[in-house]
Amino acid sequence: MRIGASLFLIAIGAILKFAVTTHVDGVDLQVVGVILMIVGIVGLLFDLVLWGTRRRTVVTREPGVTYVSQPGDPIERY
Repeated sequence: MRIGASLFLIAIGAILKFAVTTHVDGVDLQVVGVILMIVGIVGLLFDLVLWGTRRRTVVTREPGVTYVSQPGDPIERY
């Protein structure tokens, strides 16, 4: 789940929880809103953790030589 989808779920959940006053038989819209907010928060935290632990690759190009390095790796020539 991406950040945008997580924020969308949180927003829809908050609208259902705090702004909707309609009653539907068999469905508690406030509970559905809370569930959507929780799912959105979990998705947001999961996405932020994945982005925080992703390794970065640095590519430096000079005429005739390309250097590829990652954090903690020695520079190799290709």
